[in-house]
Amino acid sequence: MNELLAAYRYTSNNHAQIEASKVCGCCNCVELFKPEDIVGWTGLTVQNMDDPKAIRQQTAMCPRCGSEAVLGDGCGFAINANFLARMNEAWFQRTMIHRPAQKKP
Repeated sequence: MNELLAAYRYTSNNHAQIEASKVCGCCNCVELFKPEDIVGWTGLTVQNMDDPKAIRQQTAMCPRCGSEAVLGDGCGFAINANFLARMNEAWFQRTMIHRPAQKKP
């Protein structure tokens, strides 16, 4: 699987992943920040706000632009300006992501 497609999975339901991270970044505004800078989360309702599973499945909102496009290095990908720029190009600039070419026998 293409690494950009694989990384995109970690931009939602990522509370646990963000807590396990040392650095985070936003695929929308391409800014880097610390996990503790994140103050906005989505996914909780009055009905599930005391549910530990629901808390772990919250989605981080970027503290710079408010987008729900945050990745933490706890996802296994190097979160740096270059990677975030590639993610931005793929998801926000609507650039095609191509599958790697198949190796011919």
